[in-house]
Amino acid sequence: MLRQALYFDGPGQAVVREEPLPLPGPGQVLVQTLVSAISPGTELLIYNNLFPTEIPVDATILALAGTFRYPLKYGYAAVGQVIAAGPEVPPAWQDRLVFAFHPHESHFVAALDELHPVPPGISPEAAALLPNMETAVTLALDGAPLLGEQVVVFGQGIIGLLLTAVLARLPLAALLTLDLYPRRRLASETLGATASLDPGDPSCLTKLRALLPAGCYYPGADLSYEVSGHPTALDQAIAITGFHGRIVVGSWYGRKPASLHLGGVFHRSRIRLLSSQVSTISPALSGRWNKPRLLAQAWQLLQNLTLTPLITHTIPFLQAATAYDLLARNPGEAIQVLLAY
Repeated sequence: MLRQALYFDGPGQAVVREEPLPLPGPGQVLVQTLVSAISPGTELLIYNNLFPTEIPVDATILALAGTFRYPLKYGYAAVGQVIAAGPEVPPAWQDRLVFAFHPHESHFVAALDELHPVPPGISPEAAALLPNMETAVTLALDGAPLLGEQVVVFGQGIIGLLLTAVLARLPLAALLTLDLYPRRRLASETLGATASLDPGDPSCLTKLRALLPAGCYYPGADLSYEVSGHPTALDQAIAITGFHGRIVVGSWYGRKPASLHLGGVFHRSRIRLLSSQVSTISPALSGRWNKPRLLAQAWQLLQNLTLTPLITHTIPFLQAATAYDLLARNPGEAIQVLLAY
């Protein structure tokens, strides 16, 4: 049998090609992919040749073993149906709808412990949002927002919007967001943001401060998130975050340089810069949280929130190159892009 698989062959080159498909062995199943979600931040770093070469692709996901170099298979949000099983697989797995942290391929073989059955009531399209929702949950846990805090989120791509949806369920004093693109700002307010501003507006910081209701007691945001993918947003986050506030950096910049101005207010502000990444759990939380609990929380949020309107484009897998071209050239048009098989 043959399958179609997506390869990043070089800068600006996303190619679908045929290759042999292995048969499932003991304890393995064959999955036919229905949809997979493109991760705009990470995958555009690969598409634009901005990935670092000195780190593993993902040390926690078997399907992404290896290092960053062309040609490269990538992707980690595949939803499909089990169509065949190897020896020692219980019959209940046949025809099951499953999620896998797996690259963009029409079919793939996986061990049972690499698969996550999709809970009832969640569509394949919504299930494809699982990794990004898991990231949003991780960001919320790492920031630890408190009752009545003023929170600012820089970036309303799919990660930022899901984070906004999660934070909007909390009793915050204010939830302010920023993004360059009007479509994302409108989606942000629909999901529960108090207001969503354009970071390119010269008066943006002045407007932000005016929207912080507790500013008369203690100026600045208590908690800021940087998930825009733009290193320059960190300076804006420092400028709006108050004394001893927290800035959680969820963006992965790859080889984009980050030049921070730390000689001004930052030096005396005791602001804490925190790194957040979904592949690990903070040691401060690991006594009570583990990966299964994190995923269970993400599934629950996907069941309870209406998020499929964030899927703005569904593109046939064989036309995957047009999806990456869209994201690279017209990022304001797309929020979440799915590939359909």
